[in-house]
Amino acid sequence: MNPGLSYREAAVAGANPVRLVILLYEQAVEDLRRAIAAQAKADIEGRTREINHAIQVIGHLQATLDKEQGGKVAEILHRFYEQVRGGLVEAQCRQSVTLIELQITHLLQVHEAWCAVERALSSSIPQVKENPEPPPRGDWNV
Repeated sequence: MNPGLSYREAAVAGANPVRLVILLYEQAVEDLRRAIAAQAKADIEGRTREINHAIQVIGHLQATLDKEQGGKVAEILHRFYEQVRGGLVEAQCRQSVTLIELQITHLLQVHEAWCAVERALSSSIPQVKENPEPPPRGDWNV
């Protein structure tokens, strides 16, 4: 059993849409870091596999954009995903760690923006006390 996979599956199962987007960004970055490690070992197959998976993850993010409700933001994200995917294809062709690192930087910047959205959403939702006070006892059980 892979504990990392089990953790990821549990995180996804109870995640809201913003959290799912954040997890996908984290997956893409993890894939690209593994691609860099594979490149350092001259593991061309491994590098290709990891970059391809990152491209698939970004493609999924792009395909799930709601252009009607998302408006200008969805349009900007669509272009962003196109640029990142194009940068990864170029990085693959050139076997360039520098280009992979650049795409990681871009993804991490937008990832942070999604984390800020998640924080803003969670602060606007009323929090439940961990140990709420029991309701006052009435005469109903006399």
